[in-house]
Amino acid sequence: MTYDNRAVVRKVLIITLLLNLFVMALKAFVGYSTGSLSLLADALHSVTDSANNVLGLVTSKFSSPHPDREHPYGHQKFEAVGALGISAFLGIACFEILQGAIERIIKGGAPVKISTAELWLLLIVLGVNIFVTFYERNEGKRVNSPILIADATHTMSDVWVTITVMGGLVGVSLGYQWLDIVLAFPVAVLVFWSGWSVLKDNLPSLVDEMAIAPEAIHAIALSVPGVINCHDIASRGVLGRQVFIEMHLIVAAADVDTAHRITEEVERQLEERFRPVRVLIHVEPPAYQSEAITFEK
Repeated sequence: MTYDNRAVVRKVLIITLLLNLFVMALKAFVGYSTGSLSLLADALHSVTDSANNVLGLVTSKFSSPHPDREHPYGHQKFEAVGALGISAFLGIACFEILQGAIERIIKGGAPVKISTAELWLLLIVLGVNIFVTFYERNEGKRVNSPILIADATHTMSDVWVTITVMGGLVGVSLGYQWLDIVLAFPVAVLVFWSGWSVLKDNLPSLVDEMAIAPEAIHAIALSVPGVINCHDIASRGVLGRQVFIEMHLIVAAADVDTAHRITEEVERQLEERFRPVRVLIHVEPPAYQSEAITFEK
């Protein structure tokens, strides 16, 4: 059983792309008009938001869960690859922010000036970012999309960045010009942490980390009448999205038909517990004995 969520993912990404372009334009306008380094860094962060949406649209197009001749396990890892691309964008944004702050410290710059109207524009930006974050995260969890959840994490970092920048600009308006430079550093740290979170969440899927504890699979298999034991259990994928399970199953069956019925029931129970899942079972006769639950082949 496979679930194709690409239509929903594309719709959400297009909506968030349009909103992110709007946010980026507002930040850039206020940043250039005030000369704020931290706000221009925030605008750069928003450029990566839009780039991430485009990247997500491209990877979503190729991430069909349905297998074909060249990809017998489907194409869903394209979404994880896209999420890693988001992580890379965040790393670049972090570097650019730190570089700009260090240059301002060394070379200096024009004083930052902020008006009440410009602060109101930033409040609008903040509201849009909060909406995008919760909208993307909720839809991502609903359809089990790594790319949407990763992008929502990225946008949440944008929310905290914008709050930090606004606090700094309020301080600047009160005469504390140094706040604009100082706050560029925690902004960079927030951006880096978002990138690390996205990397940590998606790397296990790409390196085929265990998806389900073998003890859990073993317990379900042994609950089926006719199963003597199972071993060489392996699983990979993303639980709740697509999981692949392999095992060797020892069955009390004198003929192929009986063995087939027993394995079909094991597959049915695993599907019911971990769906969507694809199960591959190697059947062994009652004389074969093994107490091992292992990944070893």
